Amino acid sequence: MTTAVGSLLATLPGDRYTDPDNFRREQERIFETEWFCAVRAADLEGPGAFRTVQVGRESVLVTRNRRGELRAFLNVCRHRGARLCTEQAGQVRRSLQCPYHAWTYDLDGRLTAAPNLTRMPDVDRSAFGLHTVPLREWLGYAWVCLAAEPPSFEETVMADVAERLGGGEVIGHYGIESLALGRRHTYDVAANWKLIVENFMECYHCATIHPELTEVLPEFADGFAAQYYVGHGPSFAPEAEGFTVDGRAGFARLPGVPDAHDRRYYALTVRPQVFVNLVPDHVIWHRMFPMAADRTVVECDWLYAPDVVVSGADLSPSVELFHRVNVQDFDACERTQPAMASRAYRQGGVLVPSEHHIGEFHTWVTERLGEDTDR
Repeated sequence: MTTAVGSLLATLPGDRYTDPDNFRREQERIFETEWFCAVRAADLEGPGAFRTVQVGRESVLVTRNRRGELRAFLNVCRHRGARLCTEQAGQVRRSLQCPYHAWTYDLDGRLTAAPNLTRMPDVDRSAFGLHTVPLREWLGYAWVCLAAEPPSFEETVMADVAERLGGGEVIGHYGIESLALGRRHTYDVAANWKLIVENFMECYHCATIHPELTEVLPEFADGFAAQYYVGHGPSFAPEAEGFTVDGRAGFARLPGVPDAHDRRYYALTVRPQVFVNLVPDHVIWHRMFPMAADRTVVECDWLYAPDVVVSGADLSPSVELFHRVNVQDFDACERTQPAMASRAYRQGGVLVPSEHHIGEFHTWVTERLGEDTDR
């Protein structure tokens, strides 16, 4: 779907960001077929803890069973299709019960009880358990996939990370699965999910809208994104003591981070809906939840060494830096969204050379929609 315009690449046409039918195809062929980062595993602290998330057109229920394992199900009662859990998060004692007719399931999804069930011998409990959704835990998060035959996790999610960082071992230096949640912000963005991905992937805009970020990472003022080069991580400014809003020192380097990664920032996109930012003393993890063609919810976690969080240390300087970046980015995306419906953008726009990897993202999207990548 990308073609050359002189030395530039064409973008997707505007209707790919506004058309509800196109968004439905993306839900069906991208979000319901790819691995989707659903919840942070530590948010489900004990048996019976649950969280519901929107994955494509489905509500998915993630819970922890009596053995401490994470399980995922379609959030639909097998009796008459009522939504099983109506809250975004909660805790049950031993079972999940439909609020409509009280069909009851254990934490492994098995049907265990229903009113008058003993008088209904034709109802085979084993045949009416909840629909299970494949789940993988990695880097402290639960990833789910709605596909009948999920793609290889190693060849998709893990390969995206390894390709960006120049090796599969790099992400392990940060010990993300053992970090503690220091802060979480949720942003409700009036923009198409692809605009948010495109914005995150490039830094052509950084000098214009990110003054705090370019003070800490002066390379970004030149317009080259952290993801422009495989394995590249921009260096902190000499005067910046840490990745903080005012350049003050942060916290001690995470134990596994080597000298080669000290005072450097790494950013990566895990298609279709995760952004990860790595700095020596913490990790910033974004999950996108596309809700409509013009609405995306983004949940952003700031993760630190557990002793930092337990100590009650002031996290504000580091949280505030990327919170400002998020607000600046999402404001830009919301300014862009209305123009996607303009006749001026009917054929799309152009990508400058430093945005070439956005063209690769467009190709990835169009291939998954079963469309011709040439136009």
